[in-house]
Amino acid sequence: MDDQELLAVPIDEAARRLSLSPRTVATLVSERELRSVKVGRRRLIPLKALQDFLRHDHSTTAAANKRVR
Repeated sequence: MDDQELLAVPIDEAARRLSLSPRTVATLVSERELRSVKVGRRRLIPLKALQDFLRHDHSTTAAANKRVR
């Protein structure tokens, strides 16, 4: 199945595509920095959400999170 047939991927596949750990992706999802949907017990990341995440400037988000914590 190619990407054009997929609408969303599970966290482990999203992590692979972003070159991040699944734990980091799960944290991004829980902090609402990466959009996801829940289908039954599965958490899926829309491919559009991965593209949007990569276009976003995360340096300001990281700095803001450090100040809050």
